[in-house]
Amino acid sequence: MSGCCTPEGSCHTDTRARTRYQVGGVGSAHCQGVVTDAVGALAGVVAVEVEIGTGLVTVTTAGAPDDAFDALLAEAVDEAGYDYAGRADA
Repeated sequence: MSGCCTPEGSCHTDTRARTRYQVGGVGSAHCQGVVTDAVGALAGVVAVEVEIGTGLVTVTTAGAPDDAFDALLAEAVDEAGYDYAGRADA
């Protein structure tokens, strides 16, 4: 029996995914906090890292994000007053 499995035979696997997005207008710690809060409020988001200046936003989600999640993220960023530019190259 593998170390990840319970005695009942169910296995716990980590399905978290880290995805990078590009957001325009993140030029200060204030902006960083606003984007972090907006993205962090989305369902399924485990962690958010926002780089000041580059606008790279790394989002850790409970599962792999899909197009619907990306649309919600874009809407949250837009409502926060920033420019969503899509997924960034890894």
